[in-house]
Amino acid sequence: MTSPGSPAEARSLIIERLVGDSGEAAQVIDAGRAMAERAVPLLQKGLTGELGVPVIVDLKAIQVSRVPEARSRAGDTFALTVVGSSVSSDAMTLVIDAPAIAIMVCTLFGGDPDLPVSPIERDLSQIEIDVSTMVFQQVAQALNGSGKRSLDLRLPAPRAMSGTEAKRHVLRDGAAIRIVLGISTPADSGTVTVTMPQRVVLASRDSAVAAGENDQGASWRARFSEEVMRSTVALEATMPLARLTLGDLAGFEIGQVIEFEETAQSQARLSARGKTLFVCEFGKLGQNYTVRIRHPYDAGQDFIEALMPASAGRA
Repeated sequence: MTSPGSPAEARSLIIERLVGDSGEAAQVIDAGRAMAERAVPLLQKGLTGELGVPVIVDLKAIQVSRVPEARSRAGDTFALTVVGSSVSSDAMTLVIDAPAIAIMVCTLFGGDPDLPVSPIERDLSQIEIDVSTMVFQQVAQALNGSGKRSLDLRLPAPRAMSGTEAKRHVLRDGAAIRIVLGISTPADSGTVTVTMPQRVVLASRDSAVAAGENDQGASWRARFSEEVMRSTVALEATMPLARLTLGDLAGFEIGQVIEFEETAQSQARLSARGKTLFVCEFGKLGQNYTVRIRHPYDAGQDFIEALMPASAGRA
Protein backbone atom coordinates (compact mmCIF):
# COMPACT_ATOMS: atom_id res chain seq x y z
CA MET A 1 0.00 0.00 0.00
CA THR A 2 1.38 3.43 -0.90
CA SER A 3 1.17 6.44 1.38
CA PRO A 4 0.17 9.95 0.26
CA GLY A 5 3.07 12.13 -0.74
CA SER A 6 2.11 15.32 1.12
CA PRO A 7 0.00 16.49 4.09
CA ALA A 8 -2.55 17.93 1.64
CA GLU A 9 -2.90 14.58 -0.13
CA ALA A 10 -3.20 12.81 3.22
CA ARG A 11 -5.97 15.21 4.29
CA SER A 12 -7.80 14.71 0.99
CA LEU A 13 -7.57 10.93 1.36
CA ILE A 14 -8.92 11.02 4.92
CA ILE A 15 -11.83 13.28 3.94
CA GLU A 16 -12.78 11.07 0.99
CA ARG A 17 -12.71 7.96 3.20
CA LEU A 18 -14.92 9.68 5.78
CA VAL A 19 -17.57 11.10 3.45
CA GLY A 20 -17.48 8.58 0.60
CA ASP A 21 -15.26 7.85 -2.37
CA SER A 22 -15.90 9.72 -5.59
CA GLY A 23 -16.94 7.80 -8.68
CA GLU A 24 -16.00 8.14 -12.31
CA ALA A 25 -17.18 11.57 -13.50
CA ALA A 26 -19.04 10.21 -16.53
CA GLN A 27 -20.78 7.55 -14.46
CA VAL A 28 -21.83 10.05 -11.80
CA ILE A 29 -23.14 12.55 -14.36
CA ASP A 30 -25.11 9.84 -16.19
CA ALA A 31 -26.73 8.74 -12.94
CA GLY A 32 -27.55 12.32 -11.98
CA ARG A 33 -28.95 13.13 -15.41
CA ALA A 34 -31.22 10.07 -15.40
CA MET A 35 -32.49 11.05 -11.95
CA ALA A 36 -33.10 14.69 -12.92
CA GLU A 37 -34.82 13.85 -16.22
CA ARG A 38 -37.26 11.59 -14.38
CA ALA A 39 -37.92 14.30 -11.79
CA VAL A 40 -38.48 17.36 -14.04
CA PRO A 41 -41.98 16.41 -15.26
CA LEU A 42 -43.03 15.46 -11.73
CA LEU A 43 -41.67 18.73 -10.35
CA GLN A 44 -43.42 20.83 -12.99
CA LYS A 45 -46.70 19.05 -12.25
CA GLY A 46 -46.24 19.48 -8.49
CA LEU A 47 -45.43 23.20 -8.67
CA THR A 48 -48.28 23.85 -11.08
CA GLY A 49 -50.61 22.14 -8.63
CA GLU A 50 -49.38 24.33 -5.76
CA LEU A 51 -49.51 27.57 -7.75
CA GLY A 52 -52.62 27.02 -9.84
CA VAL A 53 -50.83 28.34 -12.94
CA PRO A 54 -48.14 26.64 -15.03
CA VAL A 55 -44.45 27.40 -14.56
CA ILE A 56 -41.63 26.09 -16.72
CA VAL A 57 -39.16 23.68 -15.11
CA ASP A 58 -36.15 22.55 -17.09
CA LEU A 59 -32.80 20.91 -16.52
CA LYS A 60 -30.02 23.50 -16.86
CA ALA A 61 -26.85 21.60 -15.97
CA ILE A 62 -25.34 18.47 -14.42
CA GLN A 63 -21.87 19.00 -12.97
CA VAL A 64 -19.34 17.23 -10.78
CA SER A 65 -18.79 19.39 -7.70
CA ARG A 66 -18.13 19.43 -3.95
CA VAL A 67 -20.84 19.68 -1.28
CA PRO A 68 -19.62 23.02 0.23
CA GLU A 69 -19.98 24.63 -3.23
CA ALA A 70 -23.77 24.19 -3.10
CA ARG A 71 -24.42 27.89 -2.45
CA SER A 72 -21.42 29.32 -4.32
CA ARG A 73 -23.50 30.65 -7.25
CA ALA A 74 -26.67 31.64 -5.41
CA GLY A 75 -25.78 35.31 -4.91
CA ASP A 76 -26.30 37.31 -1.71
CA THR A 77 -29.97 36.40 -1.22
CA PHE A 78 -31.03 32.76 -1.23
CA ALA A 79 -32.69 30.05 0.84
CA LEU A 80 -31.17 26.69 1.75
CA THR A 81 -32.13 23.41 3.37
CA VAL A 82 -30.48 20.03 3.89
CA VAL A 83 -32.52 16.83 3.60
CA GLY A 84 -31.32 13.62 5.19
CA SER A 85 -31.97 10.03 4.17
CA SER A 86 -31.67 6.56 5.65
CA VAL A 87 -28.02 6.37 4.53
CA SER A 88 -26.85 9.97 4.91
CA SER A 89 -27.69 12.93 7.13
CA ASP A 90 -26.93 15.30 4.23
CA ALA A 91 -28.22 13.36 1.24
CA MET A 92 -29.49 16.49 -0.53
CA THR A 93 -28.61 20.18 -0.17
CA LEU A 94 -31.15 22.45 -1.84
CA VAL A 95 -30.56 26.12 -2.69
CA ILE A 96 -33.06 28.47 -4.37
CA ASP A 97 -31.89 31.86 -5.62
CA ALA A 98 -33.69 35.21 -5.26
CA PRO A 99 -35.14 35.33 -8.82
CA ALA A 100 -36.75 31.91 -8.40
CA ILE A 101 -38.16 32.90 -4.99
CA ALA A 102 -39.61 36.09 -6.48
CA ILE A 103 -41.23 34.14 -9.33
CA MET A 104 -42.81 31.63 -6.95
CA VAL A 105 -44.12 34.24 -4.48
CA CYS A 106 -45.51 36.50 -7.20
CA THR A 107 -47.20 33.63 -9.04
CA LEU A 108 -48.57 32.08 -5.85
CA PHE A 109 -50.26 35.33 -4.84
CA GLY A 110 -51.88 36.04 -8.20
CA GLY A 111 -49.19 38.00 -10.04
CA ASP A 112 -49.24 38.04 -13.82
CA PRO A 113 -46.64 35.47 -14.99
CA ASP A 114 -46.20 37.42 -18.25
CA LEU A 115 -44.88 40.49 -16.40
CA PRO A 116 -41.41 40.86 -14.83
CA VAL A 117 -41.25 40.54 -11.04
CA SER A 118 -39.39 42.88 -8.71
CA PRO A 119 -35.99 41.45 -7.70
CA ILE A 120 -35.40 40.58 -4.04
CA GLU A 121 -32.40 42.51 -2.70
CA ARG A 122 -33.04 42.23 1.05
CA ASP A 123 -33.45 39.58 3.74
CA LEU A 124 -36.24 37.13 2.99
CA SER A 125 -39.58 37.54 4.73
CA GLN A 126 -41.30 34.70 6.57
CA ILE A 127 -43.70 34.23 3.65
CA GLU A 128 -40.79 33.98 1.20
CA ILE A 129 -39.10 31.43 3.47
CA ASP A 130 -42.33 29.41 3.64
CA VAL A 131 -42.65 29.46 -0.15
CA SER A 132 -39.00 28.37 -0.49
CA THR A 133 -39.71 25.48 1.87
CA MET A 134 -42.66 24.46 -0.30
CA VAL A 135 -40.45 24.47 -3.40
CA PHE A 136 -37.79 22.41 -1.61
CA GLN A 137 -40.43 19.86 -0.63
CA GLN A 138 -41.61 19.54 -4.22
CA VAL A 139 -38.06 19.18 -5.57
CA ALA A 140 -37.04 16.61 -2.95
CA GLN A 141 -40.22 14.63 -3.48
CA ALA A 142 -39.74 14.57 -7.26
CA LEU A 143 -36.09 13.48 -7.00
CA ASN A 144 -36.73 10.96 -4.24
CA GLY A 145 -38.20 8.39 -6.62
CA SER A 146 -39.71 5.08 -5.55
CA GLY A 147 -38.90 1.40 -5.35
CA LYS A 148 -35.29 0.30 -5.76
CA ARG A 149 -34.31 3.69 -7.15
CA SER A 150 -35.68 5.61 -4.16
CA LEU A 151 -33.27 7.82 -2.26
CA ASP A 152 -35.34 7.14 0.88
CA LEU A 153 -35.25 10.81 1.85
CA ARG A 154 -36.59 11.93 5.22
CA LEU A 155 -39.54 14.03 4.12
CA PRO A 156 -41.04 16.57 4.55
CA ALA A 157 -38.04 18.77 3.84
CA PRO A 158 -36.80 20.85 6.82
CA ARG A 159 -37.80 24.51 6.93
CA ALA A 160 -35.64 26.70 4.71
CA MET A 161 -32.81 28.78 6.14
CA SER A 162 -31.88 32.24 4.85
CA GLY A 163 -29.63 35.18 5.59
CA THR A 164 -26.68 34.68 7.93
CA GLU A 165 -27.93 31.27 9.04
CA ALA A 166 -27.90 29.94 5.49
CA LYS A 167 -24.52 31.48 4.67
CA ARG A 168 -22.83 30.10 7.80
CA HIS A 169 -24.44 26.67 7.84
CA VAL A 170 -21.63 24.11 7.81
CA LEU A 171 -21.74 21.70 4.88
CA ARG A 172 -19.68 18.54 5.23
CA ASP A 173 -17.05 18.27 2.53
CA GLY A 174 -17.17 15.50 -0.03
CA ALA A 175 -17.38 14.69 -3.72
CA ALA A 176 -20.79 15.68 -5.05
CA ILE A 177 -22.93 16.18 -8.11
CA ARG A 178 -24.71 19.47 -8.80
CA ILE A 179 -28.09 19.46 -10.54
CA VAL A 180 -29.26 22.90 -11.66
CA LEU A 181 -32.99 23.21 -12.33
CA GLY A 182 -34.49 26.26 -13.99
CA ILE A 183 -37.81 27.74 -12.85
CA SER A 184 -39.15 30.31 -15.27
CA THR A 185 -42.11 32.24 -16.63
CA PRO A 186 -42.26 34.06 -19.97
CA ALA A 187 -40.77 37.13 -18.27
CA ASP A 188 -38.29 35.83 -15.63
CA SER A 189 -36.15 32.88 -14.66
CA GLY A 190 -34.38 31.57 -11.58
CA THR A 191 -32.70 28.39 -10.41
CA VAL A 192 -32.91 25.69 -7.77
CA THR A 193 -29.60 23.93 -7.23
CA VAL A 194 -29.53 20.39 -5.87
CA THR A 195 -26.20 19.14 -4.52
CA MET A 196 -25.87 15.49 -3.58
CA PRO A 197 -22.88 13.44 -2.37
CA GLN A 198 -21.73 11.12 -5.12
CA ARG A 199 -22.05 8.12 -2.82
CA VAL A 200 -25.80 8.79 -2.51
CA VAL A 201 -26.30 9.16 -6.27
CA LEU A 202 -24.35 6.03 -7.13
CA ALA A 203 -26.08 3.99 -4.42
CA SER A 204 -29.49 4.78 -5.91
CA ARG A 205 -28.23 3.90 -9.42
CA ASP A 206 -27.65 0.24 -8.72
CA SER A 207 -30.04 -1.76 -6.55
CA ALA A 208 -27.35 -4.24 -5.63
CA VAL A 209 -25.06 -1.48 -4.42
CA ALA A 210 -27.96 0.12 -2.59
CA ALA A 211 -28.80 -3.15 -0.84
CA GLY A 212 -25.16 -3.59 0.17
CA GLU A 213 -24.96 -0.08 1.60
CA ASN A 214 -28.24 -0.53 3.45
CA ASP A 215 -26.92 -3.73 5.03
CA GLN A 216 -23.74 -1.94 6.00
CA GLY A 217 -25.75 0.96 7.41
CA ALA A 218 -27.90 -1.44 9.44
CA SER A 219 -24.75 -3.09 10.77
CA TRP A 220 -23.31 0.24 11.87
CA ARG A 221 -26.61 1.29 13.46
CA ALA A 222 -26.73 -1.99 15.42
CA ARG A 223 -23.12 -1.54 16.52
CA PHE A 224 -23.78 2.05 17.53
CA SER A 225 -26.84 0.98 19.53
CA GLU A 226 -24.74 -1.58 21.40
CA GLU A 227 -22.22 1.12 22.32
CA VAL A 228 -25.02 3.39 23.53
CA MET A 229 -26.57 0.62 25.64
CA ARG A 230 -23.22 0.07 27.36
CA SER A 231 -22.77 3.73 28.25
CA THR A 232 -23.36 4.76 31.87
CA VAL A 233 -25.56 7.50 33.29
CA ALA A 234 -25.93 8.84 36.82
CA LEU A 235 -29.35 8.23 38.41
CA GLU A 236 -30.82 10.65 40.94
CA ALA A 237 -33.77 10.01 43.24
CA THR A 238 -35.56 12.99 44.79
CA MET A 239 -38.63 13.38 46.97
CA PRO A 240 -41.04 16.33 47.06
CA LEU A 241 -40.61 18.09 50.39
CA ALA A 242 -43.45 20.54 50.89
CA ARG A 243 -45.38 23.37 49.22
CA LEU A 244 -44.53 26.61 51.01
CA THR A 245 -44.96 30.29 50.35
CA LEU A 246 -41.99 32.50 49.53
CA GLY A 247 -42.57 34.17 52.89
CA ASP A 248 -42.16 30.83 54.69
CA LEU A 249 -39.01 30.13 52.71
CA ALA A 250 -37.55 33.54 53.57
CA GLY A 251 -38.07 32.79 57.27
CA PHE A 252 -35.98 29.61 57.33
CA GLU A 253 -33.21 29.47 59.93
CA ILE A 254 -30.20 27.22 60.47
CA GLY A 255 -31.24 24.09 62.34
CA GLN A 256 -34.90 24.33 61.41
CA VAL A 257 -36.63 20.99 60.83
CA ILE A 258 -38.96 20.66 57.83
CA GLU A 259 -41.57 17.93 57.68
CA PHE A 260 -42.23 15.83 54.59
CA GLU A 261 -45.75 15.81 53.19
CA GLU A 262 -47.75 12.65 53.91
CA THR A 263 -47.52 11.43 50.30
CA ALA A 264 -43.87 12.36 49.78
CA GLN A 265 -42.56 8.84 50.33
CA SER A 266 -44.68 7.49 47.47
CA GLN A 267 -43.81 10.37 45.09
CA ALA A 268 -40.06 10.00 44.72
CA ARG A 269 -38.75 10.86 41.24
CA LEU A 270 -36.03 8.91 39.46
CA SER A 271 -34.15 10.99 36.88
CA ALA A 272 -31.04 10.90 34.69
CA ARG A 273 -29.29 13.85 33.04
CA GLY A 274 -31.97 16.21 34.26
CA LYS A 275 -34.86 14.20 32.73
CA THR A 276 -37.43 12.57 35.02
CA LEU A 277 -37.98 8.91 34.10
CA PHE A 278 -40.10 7.20 36.77
CA VAL A 279 -42.26 7.89 39.81
CA CYS A 280 -41.02 5.71 42.68
CA GLU A 281 -41.73 4.79 46.28
CA PHE A 282 -39.04 5.55 48.82
CA GLY A 283 -38.14 2.79 51.28
CA LYS A 284 -35.42 0.92 53.14
CA LEU A 285 -34.00 -2.57 52.73
CA GLY A 286 -31.76 -3.56 55.61
CA GLN A 287 -29.24 -0.77 56.08
CA ASN A 288 -29.76 0.64 52.59
CA TYR A 289 -32.31 3.14 51.36
CA THR A 290 -34.19 2.13 48.21
CA VAL A 291 -36.71 3.33 45.63
CA ARG A 292 -39.29 1.04 44.06
CA ILE A 293 -40.51 2.00 40.58
CA ARG A 294 -44.28 2.59 40.55
CA HIS A 295 -44.91 3.83 37.00
CA PRO A 296 -43.28 5.87 34.20
CA TYR A 297 -43.29 9.62 34.68
CA ASP A 298 -46.08 11.43 32.81
CA ALA A 299 -45.24 15.13 32.40
CA GLY A 300 -48.76 16.00 31.27
CA GLN A 301 -50.42 14.35 34.25
CA ASP A 302 -47.90 15.95 36.60
CA PHE A 303 -48.77 19.37 35.18
CA ILE A 304 -52.50 18.77 35.71
CA GLU A 305 -51.97 17.60 39.28
CA ALA A 306 -49.84 20.67 40.01
CA LEU A 307 -52.72 22.87 38.92
CA MET A 308 -55.28 21.15 41.15
CA PRO A 309 -54.20 22.68 44.47
CA ALA A 310 -54.14 26.16 42.91
CA SER A 311 -57.62 25.62 41.43
CA ALA A 312 -58.95 24.38 44.75
CA GLY A 313 -57.47 27.43 46.50
CA ARG A 314 -59.22 29.83 44.12
CA ALA A 315 -62.53 28.01 44.61
